[in-house]
Amino acid sequence: MKTIKIYCQNCQTLLYKYRKDIPGRLIKCYPDMILEDHTKGDLKCPKCGQQFARKKVIHNKPANKIIQGKVYVKGLTT
Repeated sequence: MKTIKIYCQNCQTLLYKYRKDIPGRLIKCYPDMILEDHTKGDLKCPKCGQQFARKKVIHNKPANKIIQGKVYVKGLTT
């Protein structure tokens, strides 16, 4: 598993530290895999207010479906 940092594309604010288990693009975030949540839980950037994800159920689990182009990933660590 890799730990990634997810930032707002608009204002570069750190949104999540997240454990990603499958390599590839970031499409969804499962709440139980979020290590640090810097948002208010409303799926909006705390600084600029831009919505970056929507609540969905994927594979019978609650997930935050990322809106492509609203976030970027940086600081990939093992």
